[in-house]
Amino acid sequence: MASSAPRRSPVAPSLLLILGAAGVSAALLLWVVGDRLFAGAFLAGAIAFGTPFLLLGRPPGTAAAPEAAQRTDIALLRDALDASAAAAAVTDATGHLIAANQVYEQWFGAVAPTQLDLGGDLGAALAAAVPDGSASVAGLVSGQRSLGAELRPAGSGGRHVLWTFARAAEGDLAGESRRIVGGELGERLGTAGVMAALADREGNLVSANRAFLHRAAGGGEAPPGTPLVDLLVMGPKGEISFAREGAAAPPLRICEVPLDEGGEGATSLFLLLDELGGGGLGEGSANINALLEILPLGLALADRDGRFVYLNSAFCRGAGLPRNAEPTWPGDLVVDEDKAAVSDSVRRFARGGGAMSGDIAIRLKAKPEEPVALTIAAARGLGEAAVLLSLKDNTEEDRLKRQVAQATKMQAVGQLAGGVAHDFNNILTAIIGHCDLMLMRHTPGDSDYDDIQQIRSNSNRAAGLTRQLLAFSRQQTLRPQVLQLPDVIAEVSTLLRRLLGEKVKLQVKHGRSLGTVRADPGQLEQVIVNLAVNGRDAMPEGGTLDIQSYAVSADDVRRMGSEILPIGDYTALRVSDTGTGIAPNLLPKIFEPFFTTKEVGKGTGLGLSTVYGIVKQSGGFIFAESEPGKGTSFTIYLPVNRAEAAKPASRKKESAGELWGTGTILLVEDEATVRAVAERALTRHGYTVLLAENGEAAIEILEREKRVDLMISDVVMPTMDGPTTARAAREMQPDLPILFISGYAEEQLRQSIDLPRVAFLAKPFTVQKLAEAARDTLAAK
Repeated sequence: MASSAPRRSPVAPSLLLILGAAGVSAALLLWVVGDRLFAGAFLAGAIAFGTPFLLLGRPPGTAAAPEAAQRTDIALLRDALDASAAAAAVTDATGHLIAANQVYEQWFGAVAPTQLDLGGDLGAALAAAVPDGSASVAGLVSGQRSLGAELRPAGSGGRHVLWTFARAAEGDLAGESRRIVGGELGERLGTAGVMAALADREGNLVSANRAFLHRAAGGGEAPPGTPLVDLLVMGPKGEISFAREGAAAPPLRICEVPLDEGGEGATSLFLLLDELGGGGLGEGSANINALLEILPLGLALADRDGRFVYLNSAFCRGAGLPRNAEPTWPGDLVVDEDKAAVSDSVRRFARGGGAMSGDIAIRLKAKPEEPVALTIAAARGLGEAAVLLSLKDNTEEDRLKRQVAQATKMQAVGQLAGGVAHDFNNILTAIIGHCDLMLMRHTPGDSDYDDIQQIRSNSNRAAGLTRQLLAFSRQQTLRPQVLQLPDVIAEVSTLLRRLLGEKVKLQVKHGRSLGTVRADPGQLEQVIVNLAVNGRDAMPEGGTLDIQSYAVSADDVRRMGSEILPIGDYTALRVSDTGTGIAPNLLPKIFEPFFTTKEVGKGTGLGLSTVYGIVKQSGGFIFAESEPGKGTSFTIYLPVNRAEAAKPASRKKESAGELWGTGTILLVEDEATVRAVAERALTRHGYTVLLAENGEAAIEILEREKRVDLMISDVVMPTMDGPTTARAAREMQPDLPILFISGYAEEQLRQSIDLPRVAFLAKPFTVQKLAEAARDTLAAK
């Protein structure tokens, strides 16, 4: 019996086949993936999978073997893909997902690459990868990630595709960060008080901005590779500060920004800020200190217990603190009555309850007479500081409020003074007129002549007071002329020497190239006399009164920097004395009416008010300077007149006989006493007078009378005033001459009267003045 040839076991050739196939596959994976660990794991898994089956006699050709091998290969492939730090996946040639690593699943989930919406055509890349051997897609976006994809054929016959997704330029992220920190952005961070440093995975310094190097290396260059920990030191309480600044250095707040996805093993960016607190804001950030120091507001910070941790210079000045003084509590700055309110407010805002800010009025110890506003607000994110205090000095604001109130009061008093003067002028007109009529019947030597003259003299004094009231309210009638100040001073010098007496020496000085001014010479003389008399009264033991005129150019005004005096050319008048001076608290009040520092019975308080009104009505400005014990100076600035000087009309003095006239005069006056005096005065001078107590009656007379030669009318009347009556009269008689009589200023009235050929006579007037005005108005017809 022929022995049959020994049957070769199928295990050996099968084992060799499996080992060869595994080796080829591992080599192919090594070429595709480029990862030895992945290829070795695949080879070990293939051997581990095939050997048990052969030893157990289960040939790999059984029905269950391929399915189990396929499941084991996929699991093994997934484990191998996890060894890659990039997002990796394997698909078939149609894009069906076979396996993916954990990074891929974290980014995209269990979604096939061709189904991802990343902004690129991944399907086209898949179609190009199999025949071309590779393909790539750039510009993909997934959330905040900018990605790129690489596709390579894999497996036997290239029937599978390996997908690799990586961040765009991820490999140069450290280099880009180095350029940012050491470039312009790093400088801007340093300007904002942020110190930036870049360290590698070993903690060695890679790059830093200038702000970091200034603090950590004293402005020098820290060599690359210097351990970051060598530049820092930790204090006993765990606070971190720069080593070169010593133990007393302010603590730092450090924020680490990892620059890789995993958070370890790569470059990190460190941002360092001064910790606000501990030593207070002043010892913290130099940039914040500099910012708070340049602010014009007084700012301070207090902690939760109410203690000060920082005060800027404006706060110290506003609180009246001496240099280098450091109060502990806000209550130390205020008077005893306000300490409780300040402490309670600080504690309330420190707890964060209620409103975020509030104001309280306090009085400082350094300035107890002037209340100031203290604003208290809750502070957050400033370290120990929990309360922000802002001290507002209300001195300037209160001064402006007082000036506004003063201007309002002056305006109200001026209106009142003008109204009183107007009504009083009507009374004085009647008194003076009746005195003039009585004097026509009495001659010197009669028993009643002296009494009438006394009444008339007192009435004229009262008229002077009304003129002062009108001057203060700027409602007096001025007769401005173009003149030179030295001429006016020369006219009044003789009178001044008699008024000043023997104890006071008068000195007059005039500058050169003085410009002409436009003013009423009589009123300007009154200004000089009033100032001289006040100076004399301020020098009871004698002294010197200086009157000086000088030119002030526009450049001089500009250098003065005055907020009140407009830039222009002026002629200045300065009146100075060497008297007792005026107290600083009284100086702002000297131009108020009825305010005087003289004894009772020695002053009406209208002198400087009159000066003020005349100067302002003349378009000028007046300033007062005084120092107690050294004297007072008043400086008046009158604008230089640029118009050509008008020559005064020369007219020979009219004789008394020429006041008589003929014609019909319509007299319109609502005041009965003035109407009666004017009627008698005009009748005595030969005129026929028609009387009307108001404008309506005057219109009725004009409609009834065929001819009226002159209408004399008051300006202020009830129902129909003088200008309205005059316009209606001109409609009936276009050539009718009109003479207005009023206690208000002519300049003020002419601004509201738009009628031509209108004359004006100010109250109070004498009988002779009324006759002259009537004659001149008729003559100008």
